[in-house]
Amino acid sequence: MSIPVRPEEAISRVLSLIGQPARVRILMAVAGREACVCHLEAVLGMRQAAISQHLMLLREAGLVTTRRDGRNIFYHLARPETVAILHQAAVLAGIDPAGLESLSRRPMAGCPCPQCASGAKVGPGIEKRDQPDRLNSSDGF
Repeated sequence: MSIPVRPEEAISRVLSLIGQPARVRILMAVAGREACVCHLEAVLGMRQAAISQHLMLLREAGLVTTRRDGRNIFYHLARPETVAILHQAAVLAGIDPAGLESLSRRPMAGCPCPQCASGAKVGPGIEKRDQPDRLNSSDGF
């Protein structure tokens, strides 16, 4: 038997969960397109173990989901409306929400992930191949 949660408690839990800077950065990094942990390491400059801990909490909260492709696990937003919350929080903080978009840029020079390294334009003479965005929330395990 579950105890009903008051609306203000539920809102507080969500805001508390996404209130950590690393989690905001992770959510924005997977906002437009899925990303593997190695891409998140390159974007965030954090160790894999720390990123995995944040991803575990975001998964448990139902904010991100996963898709496995061979050895890689790709994370993407389960609730796209999360981006609107982050943008509104930026506005409330007096920050231009466009500044958050840099976290979701692709490809990223020096990133070894399959999405960035497989033909992405990261330097002279290297061209990007077309890669479809895969944001199917029914994928996962």
